[in-house]
Amino acid sequence: MIPLLDRRLRWECLIVNSKFIFPVGTQVVTMAEVVGQNGRTLHPRGSVGVVVKSPTDLSHSYRVRFPDGVEEALKSADLTTLAKFKAGDIDGDSVSFERHELIDHVIFQCIIGSQAYGLADSESDVDRRGFYLPPAERHWSLYGVPEQLENHETQEAYWEIQKFIILALKANPNVLECLYSPLVERATPLAEELIAMREIFLSRLIYQTFNGYVISQFKKMQADIRNQGKVKWKHVMHLIRLLISGTEGLKHGVIPVQVTDHRDDLLRIKRGEMDWDETEKWRLSLHKEFEKAFEQTSLPERPDYEKANAFLIRARKAAIETR
Repeated sequence: MIPLLDRRLRWECLIVNSKFIFPVGTQVVTMAEVVGQNGRTLHPRGSVGVVVKSPTDLSHSYRVRFPDGVEEALKSADLTTLAKFKAGDIDGDSVSFERHELIDHVIFQCIIGSQAYGLADSESDVDRRGFYLPPAERHWSLYGVPEQLENHETQEAYWEIQKFIILALKANPNVLECLYSPLVERATPLAEELIAMREIFLSRLIYQTFNGYVISQFKKMQADIRNQGKVKWKHVMHLIRLLISGTEGLKHGVIPVQVTDHRDDLLRIKRGEMDWDETEKWRLSLHKEFEKAFEQTSLPERPDYEKANAFLIRARKAAIETR
């Protein structure tokens, strides 16, 4: 597990460097005076313009046109979008300097992905997921809290607790796998309470959610086969695994994360040792089994929204009591 101080520094670096290139047509505001060659101020700080040419990278300049028709070359550091400028510090999607401290409020952390599935090899990453409970004052404030904390460098992502619960109610595969992961690294008593009632999130929606994703992804892969003659076999493996997981969920009311019984065949797919026709045949067979499980499942039509809501209210109250 990554030391807390090191993790916070990594998250801070991620936040500081999360800039992107504004496309042509973006309304922007100058963060410094635009000064001409004679030293005269052409446009004061706070002037509004439109991007008419974007750079290929942030080391080069934008071409910005102002209302008087004059165009100037300006660096990224001298511009912000009009929308962001108007929002100031209350933009719920922006991340302030202090926002990285929310990582300290993660109350559940687990490992998912190949490590949890039992399908890891020497090149597999360690994917950490979970949820956090923000301080009540921060949640109530103008600044709000982000729905998700992400750090691509360390392969971590944590949902705000309400977002996590909503995704679970919608049978999101990644979130359900968090609830059933055998590799839990952190769980406060409140998080353990949610894990203990995880069956409330299981419903017949598993069929639509899992199936819909697999079908859409396989259509893309079939196009890759036609156009490029190849696919990403690791992704194919995980889609097959998802079908197995969904079928077992409907049959037994548990989302299996480890795939011991199918490990060898799944690894064959990952290594490209199972050809496309054989893989497609297995997929179609799994779809039939999935449909049969859907017809016979004893899971409810919908998850238990009331119990989920009652838990969220308890969590919010806990955030008040610990301030």
